[in-house]
Amino acid sequence: MEIGEQRDGEVVVLTPLGRLNNDTSPEFQSRLLSSVGSGAAVLVDLSGVDYVSSAGLRALMTASKQSKANGGRLAVAGLNPVVKEIFTISRFSYVVNVFESRAQALLSLR
Repeated sequence: MEIGEQRDGEVVVLTPLGRLNNDTSPEFQSRLLSSVGSGAAVLVDLSGVDYVSSAGLRALMTASKQSKANGGRLAVAGLNPVVKEIFTISRFSYVVNVFESRAQALLSLR
């Protein structure tokens, strides 16, 4: 899995590509936790992710808890239909803020 990282103002934007599953979630979680550890606002743009397993959701949940503990904010955006269905079924939008687009998420996180 490739994970791009850039800054958009004060927001750290992570852009994983591929599948977020048991094999790739440890690397994703490590990058995500290092980003939220500083208390920064973090956006995970999932537009390049075609599948998220329970391990990927667990990584996001762990990061959400750490972000809240550090006074930061975490959001996701750009869910494709398959990932959106996974988020809906698991009711994961109650764990992290979900936005349709990267632009909407960035407006909210600023």
